Amino acid sequence: MDTLIPVINKLQEIFNTVGAEVIQLPQIVVVGSQSSGKSSVLESIVGRDFLPRGSGIVTRRPLILQLVSVGLPEDRKRASSGEIDIRAKHPYSHFAGIQAEEWGTFLHTKHKIFTDFNEIRQEIESETERTTGNNKGISPEPIYLKIFSPHVLNLTLVDLPGITKVPVGDQPPDIEHQIKEMILTYISNPNSLILAVTAANTDMATSESLKLARDVDPDGRRTLAVITKLDLMDAGTDAMDVLMGRVIPVKLGIIGVVNRSQHDINTKKAITEALQDEQVFFQKKYPSLANRSGTKFLAKTLNRLLMHHIRDCLPELKTRVNVLMAQYQSVMNSYGQPVEDKNATLLQIITKFATEYCNTIEGTAKHIETSELCGGARICYIFHETFGRTLESIDPLAGLTTLDILTAIRNATGPRPALFVPEVSFELLVKRQMKRLEEPSLRCVELVHEELQRIIQHCSTYSTQELLRFPKLHDAIVEVVTGLLRKRLPITNEMVKINSLLPTRV
Repeated sequence: MDTLIPVINKLQEIFNTVGAEVIQLPQIVVVGSQSSGKSSVLESIVGRDFLPRGSGIVTRRPLILQLVSVGLPEDRKRASSGEIDIRAKHPYSHFAGIQAEEWGTFLHTKHKIFTDFNEIRQEIESETERTTGNNKGISPEPIYLKIFSPHVLNLTLVDLPGITKVPVGDQPPDIEHQIKEMILTYISNPNSLILAVTAANTDMATSESLKLARDVDPDGRRTLAVITKLDLMDAGTDAMDVLMGRVIPVKLGIIGVVNRSQHDINTKKAITEALQDEQVFFQKKYPSLANRSGTKFLAKTLNRLLMHHIRDCLPELKTRVNVLMAQYQSVMNSYGQPVEDKNATLLQIITKFATEYCNTIEGTAKHIETSELCGGARICYIFHETFGRTLESIDPLAGLTTLDILTAIRNATGPRPALFVPEVSFELLVKRQMKRLEEPSLRCVELVHEELQRIIQHCSTYSTQELLRFPKLHDAIVEVVTGLLRKRLPITNEMVKINSLLPTRV
């Protein structure tokens, strides 16, 4: 069971590498209002200070935190030498070369190892500012952080920006809507568990985190509530009814924790000391709940819930992975063998496309349309039917009377009578009639150009396997041929116009 969470973490990294999360993986999503203590809960679970601190909205990008349990340095060293075997309990114990007891790695920094947790905080801040700026902007792009420690349980947690109402800095006016949409993106995943964090010194009935959780998980089967700031409640009040589920029942339970105060953080109070004080607080204030309250109990509960949740989701995940593997294996097989001679392959693909284009015009293509005319047959129809009928419908003597012809002949002969019709008068009369053929001729050119463009799409539809294998090359070929046809169109139109003015050339 302990190896389930590392396997899910590995899948998460793979999906992030390929740029798409095609499978919704089990994870714990931490949701809460701004300054409700979400980050403090995470730091208490890890046992180290590593998250950015400050006033206002601090978490401005989703932080996907993967906690990995490893052996102590001496155990890892002995395991690498074969003296002991701790791999069953700590699957990541092969990090024998790292002397530090605890360390962290970021997915965006590849193989860089951070042994100083202050540097981890600085890296989170710089990576956040890289995409959001330094003036309170937010971004849905997640940061992947993996922390290795012998003092943590295997967990996958997602820390999201706190729900806020009023935009500050360069935040957009709809900042509340954006944050809620980001939260809903994660908690709508049916394979995620929701950790709804609420401060004890606020009315639980108005908790934004529980409201969002109930919207996507009305049955409460995926929601665990955490009550923070129990030590800051007004004198004479307690949260017993809340923790017992009498105010708002939560199926997976309600766990109370006490985080460090701002004064404790400023004075560098150790988290281990804060955890001891937390136990003392519960023993004194809530003795009946002390054994199922506090950060340690929360971490164990989250680990148990996540493992059981992964176990329940595993059959569906396995089926989904197998289906996707078969699909992508089929796609890989369609790509064929590796290309050895790129120049020869390129020439071969271009030649095949050109041959297919010519064959479509000649009518010798392998794939012949049966539903409509295409290629050379369509061009033949344009010339003999569309253009031919238009020419037949034109009266060659329209707008030309016998008097016009006699007047033109007389004007061309001058004072001398002529035995034959002068060439000048013939050209003058015919040129005027030929001008009427210009418009249908240009329309014929346009129709032929459109059909030549359609032939490109026809060849693309029935492309060879090699051309389908290289979609960018296919797009480049289509672009070149289309550009060539577009370039020749105005030249062809100009030739039609010139011939309509020079009847002797017709």
